[in-house]
Amino acid sequence: MATKSLLYVERPNIFWSSCATRTINLMLESIGKMKKFKSTIDQAKALTIFIYAHHKTLSLMRKYTKKRDIIRPGVTRFASNFLTLQILYEKKDQLRIMSQSDEWEKLNPVKKTVKGVQATATLVKPNFSNDVALCLRVFEPLVKVLRMVDGDIKPSMAFIYGEIKKAKKDTMVALGNVDKSGTIYNSIIGLIDVKTKDRLDCPLHKAAYFLNPYYSYNDPSIFESEEVMDGFISATETFYHGDYDKQNQVLNNDVHKFKDQVGHFSKMVALAGCKDFEFSPAKWWGNYGTQVPTLQKMAIRILYLTSSASGCERNWSFFEGVTF
Repeated sequence: MATKSLLYVERPNIFWSSCATRTINLMLESIGKMKKFKSTIDQAKALTIFIYAHHKTLSLMRKYTKKRDIIRPGVTRFASNFLTLQILYEKKDQLRIMSQSDEWEKLNPVKKTVKGVQATATLVKPNFSNDVALCLRVFEPLVKVLRMVDGDIKPSMAFIYGEIKKAKKDTMVALGNVDKSGTIYNSIIGLIDVKTKDRLDCPLHKAAYFLNPYYSYNDPSIFESEEVMDGFISATETFYHGDYDKQNQVLNNDVHKFKDQVGHFSKMVALAGCKDFEFSPAKWWGNYGTQVPTLQKMAIRILYLTSSASGCERNWSFFEGVTF
């Protein structure tokens, strides 16, 4: 953060963005610490630790799950927990049968230890699978965003702001009748907003959201949002810092052609081409933004950005293992 401030003095036209993978993982960890979900996660952890700590329990588990492990690595520690919960829920019937089998009963003295008794209780507990299912429904919207920002399939800057907004809506649907008063939902949204503030809601993120027709052409109210428009204006002033003529061109001319779908933006093929989530916003601007070259340059540069540093961190970890 200190380096960022120093860089702004020398290069006022640069953008700074927090690592989206790190930020979303912090959101998930905070939600996972809520009383409603923490006990379920802790029980799942204790169960998996017990099973993997003894070769007999591990062998028995693999027999009943048809050699399917219940621990899988994810892009972050919490993503790994989520994948484990998924498998526990997927294999709940087989694991329950295992816990009631003669083979499990014969696991003495391992089964009679405190951890063994707790593991057995977890497996036979009627509400455990329901609690796991609720955790999965609540965490899945953000985990989807986590996978997107950590992937190498496409630049994610164009989608991060919009997908976090979508994740909030999906979380409300996931809670359904479980949270009739809305207390849990409001707590979750509060945690997401705290982690998002000044990290994933900067002018750069809002400008990318504004310029991505997948969102703005399918929901024109985005163009009327004061918060989003303020972010776009600020991003324009930074991108063309000190160049008033280009700022004027973008804000007083080019952006209106984009908003009003004038020229190439009005073509049926252009409108059809931005309805698929898998499309490339930057390439779309390369095709249809030629009549507004000043805005086109800014849009392409922003929409081609990634939003996560996790790929770099993996490379650093690899390079640390290289000896000369």
